[in-house]
Amino acid sequence: MSPARDLTRFEELASTGTFLCTEQDHGNDAAALETVARYDRVREEFVLHTPHEGARKYMPNTSPVGGPKSAVVAARLTVGARDEGVFLFLVPLSDEQGMRPGVTVELLPDRVGSPVDHCVTGFEHVRLPRTALIQGEHGRLAPDGVLDSALGSVRKRYLHAIRRVGIGKLCMSASALGGSRTALAIAVRYARLRHVSGPTAGVRVPLAAHRSHQARLLTRTATAYAMTCLHRAVTEEWISHSPGDRARVERLVAVAKGWITWARDITTECRERCGARGLFPVNGLAEFTADADGAITAEGDNLAVWCKAGAEMIFGQEAAPAPRPATGHESLADPAFLRRALAAAERHWHLTARRDVHEGGRDPLARWNQASAAALALVETFAVARAADAFATAGARVTHPATRQVLDDLRALFLLERIIPLSGLLLAEGALTAEQVRAAPTALNDLTARLGPHLAALTEAFDVPEEHLASLPLLTARTVLRTGT
Repeated sequence: MSPARDLTRFEELASTGTFLCTEQDHGNDAAALETVARYDRVREEFVLHTPHEGARKYMPNTSPVGGPKSAVVAARLTVGARDEGVFLFLVPLSDEQGMRPGVTVELLPDRVGSPVDHCVTGFEHVRLPRTALIQGEHGRLAPDGVLDSALGSVRKRYLHAIRRVGIGKLCMSASALGGSRTALAIAVRYARLRHVSGPTAGVRVPLAAHRSHQARLLTRTATAYAMTCLHRAVTEEWISHSPGDRARVERLVAVAKGWITWARDITTECRERCGARGLFPVNGLAEFTADADGAITAEGDNLAVWCKAGAEMIFGQEAAPAPRPATGHESLADPAFLRRALAAAERHWHLTARRDVHEGGRDPLARWNQASAAALALVETFAVARAADAFATAGARVTHPATRQVLDDLRALFLLERIIPLSGLLLAEGALTAEQVRAAPTALNDLTARLGPHLAALTEAFDVPEEHLASLPLLTARTVLRTGT
């Protein structure tokens, strides 16, 4: 067993930790990274080295800004001529005097969104003690250089070593979700404060009185509720899952991360609904979309993450059961019926992806290319379905009848908005009748009208601190009246 590490400096925030995996030449294919940690048997040390510019680590916050830093660095462990695969090493980067010997950082240009000291980081024959290797069941290195691993393949060792990235995906999801909820709280309050000319001369009405304005915020609020329920359900599964269920839960975390962070249209819509004022950072909206862009890329680029999940789901997961055909008597405001219709779309894309794989020929890339469109549609539909299920589970715990009805309507709105673009497919699958397809826009309008009076309460439930909202100039009535904007 490795000796216990002294984590005092991290616990006291005297040193900041960061994670260095991605390289300039290796992003989503990090298993092929080229940073090397060569084991020196004689001195029982590792020599960490960046062999060329393309192997520099990209783009964590590794500059001396903010005080001393250390990093968990992913590097290829070599013992003599043996490549043992990618392992993690604890590496001091800087101290109170600046960068440590052999560690070089080059500050990258500013990016949009919240400022961070992003850098490219290289290592020039940096010597590390044997204790720098983070060991576990994926591999333990004896002083003589013999590796003992419970995992047979180099790839499995790598995946085990970086499995904590799953928590990073949950964090990225949470950050994007927090931005979406805050943006909605701001935009909905502004819609009540901001008055415009009404249909009668001399009468002014709040923006929220216009359904064309209100509906856009309401549908995004429904999505934010579904996102919140999904994130909480997935987090609970991550915390409580058994070792044998690890692969399924990791895939669920990845799917949720993609769906939640890709919902940046929420923050974009909120910014637009606040007009020119939303462009000013002082009003709290301008940077949310850019921050979501960062989350989309961090901890695994969303498209690559979903491609991996889709490939696993095609044959590694059972297709949704065939739902019973629609009779035409079902209500389009019934979330249970809408959820059954969505299951038909999920099943369609699952079976289509399987068929496309078989028809893609013998070349593995050609087979994937043939199936990738259906596989990605499967992942998206799966994400929406699981979000709806998590929303239903959370709503079932509400005991107040009126509140329960509002949440059921909100869930129906969330589902119906996604069913309408699929109506042609669902009609072909028998999950909707022709009359239901024709009636869907009216049903959506009716749900919006019913939920409109509750929009403020729904966003107030996000519990965004009042101190923050009160600090935003666009939400002060005095400013709104004085500027007239």
